[in-house]
Amino acid sequence: MSPDAAELLELASSAAQEAAELLLSRHDQVRVVETKSSPTDVVTEMDGPAEELIRHRILAARPADAILGEEGGQTGADSQVRWIVDPLDGTVNYLYGLPEWAVSIAAEVSGTVVAGVVCAPLQRNTYKAMLGGGAWLHSGWGPAPVRLSCNTGVDLADALVATGFGYMAEQRADQGAVVAQLLPRVRDIRRAGAAAIDLCSLAAGRVDAYYESGVHYWDIAAGGLIAREAGARVGGLHGRDAGPALTLAASPVLFEQLHDLLAGLWTGSAGES
Repeated sequence: MSPDAAELLELASSAAQEAAELLLSRHDQVRVVETKSSPTDVVTEMDGPAEELIRHRILAARPADAILGEEGGQTGADSQVRWIVDPLDGTVNYLYGLPEWAVSIAAEVSGTVVAGVVCAPLQRNTYKAMLGGGAWLHSGWGPAPVRLSCNTGVDLADALVATGFGYMAEQRADQGAVVAQLLPRVRDIRRAGAAAIDLCSLAAGRVDAYYESGVHYWDIAAGGLIAREAGARVGGLHGRDAGPALTLAASPVLFEQLHDLLAGLWTGSAGES
């Protein structure tokens, strides 16, 4: 019997909320403990404990499941269910006290993401989606969940486009060159600093499109499902899956327009992981 997606979503939601509360408890006194790919790619003292809490909660309920986490890598194998965990997406924002950071948890069944949660506590927003069940915003500002739908009927020239940048200097230079050529052809560019929040903002109609290179699976697994369930197309260049080379998301017509433009601009390390 296949695991129930609603039960997986509920477990993801409770684990994400508890991890968010842990992160909130220290967000005004946090410090950097290490760097990864470059001096700007930081890990705070809270990334690890937040992921450990999520792993503990998931395995207490489902001890046979596999987990892929940003900090702890892959644990468990040969399981029908795998959890994809980013305990703190938007680490630099968290470090600086900016609100655009989130806990992101997705659940796969046999390789397909069936449930996803992105909890952005300083924005008082939790985004949830279940495969085939739509995408929903649970907000501290409203009494009931709101079903999400991405913006449609937006031409490229009128599109508000979210993006992000990598951590390596050469990659940033190439990404900046792409933005410089894209900017005159769209309404404007937004850079929030957290891929999961960008995808949820797309789902909620707060931006019209999103693209970024250099993202990892844990950055986009939950947010990608939320965007798709809100009506967006999510993918890479030339029919490839979304991933480190490029993740692109928008309503289907705008997706094609932005894809064709980016395909002509994308060169060098901008499209590398």
